[in-house]
Amino acid sequence: MRGFRAPGNRSDDDVFWRARTTSGRAICLSDQFPKIDVTEVMDGRVRFVGLAPVELGPDVDWAANPHGNRSWALNLHALRWAGGLVAAYEHTGGRAHLDRAADLVSHWISANPRGGEVSPWAWAEHAVALRAPVLVCLSEHVRERHLWDSLAEHGELLADPALYRPGHNHGLDQDIALLVVGCRLGRASWRNLAVRRMVSSAELAIDDQGVLHEQAPRYGLYVHRRLGVALRAIAATGAEAPERLVARRAALETYIAHATQPDGRLVPIGDGPADTRADGFPQVGPVVRVFDGGYVFGRTAWGDPDSAYYSIRFGPGRRLHGHEDHMGVTYTAQGRRILVEAGFHSYERTDYAAWTRTPQAHNVPVVTGGRFREGTATRLVGADPDRQVFELADDAYGVTRTRQVRVEHGPDRMVVRDRAAEGTLRSLWHFDPALRLVSQRDGVVVLEDGDGWRVTLTQHPYAGQSVGTVKVSPGYLRTAESVTVTSGEAPEVLTVIVPGTGRS
Repeated sequence: MRGFRAPGNRSDDDVFWRARTTSGRAICLSDQFPKIDVTEVMDGRVRFVGLAPVELGPDVDWAANPHGNRSWALNLHALRWAGGLVAAYEHTGGRAHLDRAADLVSHWISANPRGGEVSPWAWAEHAVALRAPVLVCLSEHVRERHLWDSLAEHGELLADPALYRPGHNHGLDQDIALLVVGCRLGRASWRNLAVRRMVSSAELAIDDQGVLHEQAPRYGLYVHRRLGVALRAIAATGAEAPERLVARRAALETYIAHATQPDGRLVPIGDGPADTRADGFPQVGPVVRVFDGGYVFGRTAWGDPDSAYYSIRFGPGRRLHGHEDHMGVTYTAQGRRILVEAGFHSYERTDYAAWTRTPQAHNVPVVTGGRFREGTATRLVGADPDRQVFELADDAYGVTRTRQVRVEHGPDRMVVRDRAAEGTLRSLWHFDPALRLVSQRDGVVVLEDGDGWRVTLTQHPYAGQSVGTVKVSPGYLRTAESVTVTSGEAPEVLTVIVPGTGRS
């Protein structure tokens, strides 16, 4: 094993050094690491974020980023894939797995001294937070000054208030890491700081109704999972979990459940891939729910894959993982997705990824001739959940625009009325890629899927209505053509969408 020594024969110097450096236990929740193909990693190959596998070889080039992908580079330096080898060793006792994990970590430490790292991702705050628990897990099985020094350095960074991300999912990962590092190094002040931060950060990030202020349901799911890891880590210290922290995690479950479409996937609002599943959350309570944080979610029934479902966005201006999607709607009925939005493609700094966050990538009214003001809040000025009628208003284009949405079931129908107090607007509508254009005439647009199921959109006035296509993202780094209907320019536009309007 290169670099690290396993427990066994230790010199007096080793004993003295270890005794004055650490006095705590290793809290290793190794099942938190993503699942890996152990044989593949042992052979020197890794695969991250669904991209093709990469040959790293025995001596890793830590500057590598063969896919030119930000998430790939972060995953390389987070070393959770090496943590997967430690988990494999703990599960099987295969010594080769531990030796390879130790070699990888030792090589990373040697190649990436802070201030002389070979990649900007090496000491990025999120990489530090995700990597530190790997070092803690490894420290349970090997002893080496190099490793303990790196643990201490990670802890110092994690405790630094200037680098902390309160109210953010990265901050939660920092808290988990600081907790386990503090326990391992016997730093009670770090351990206590981590728990205090967890509570205050959770109360900043999650409101009383369970809405995560990062403005993407997918991150609600991530934070819920990571809070589960945090609570397990606290329990492993022998301490009681703070009731306020438990309560915020429980509140998240309501938000996630309502944001889950009938097919079991989260509605892709904000930075969340359209194929993200959210299984196992309690499906109880009203079928229509208004969340003050900026969401209306409605359905005809819980637990029915053919249920109608819709979402409506309003609330505070865009932040963190949100998009400029205010007044945007999505709609599913009769087991089919109908209205979709561009969704989340990637964190890459491309023109397309930037476009997916704009109003034009969503089902919204756009004031013509107006200059869009980013980060504008939208008000819910009227809500009748029983009748499923909602009205929204804002001045995102310098003039008041309003949208009224009414949803009906049996037969299914969505009616949307858009108005501009001054000037004119156009309404944008993006349809699921499974739907193809059948006909367009006098404001009536008919679309059909491969089974002959149809949906009709009707607009008034219809003069100037156009039908085209744009690329939407059905999954990470994937695109598909979506039929897009743009209304004519008018002070007021009425749009009616009727699912299941006959077969071909």
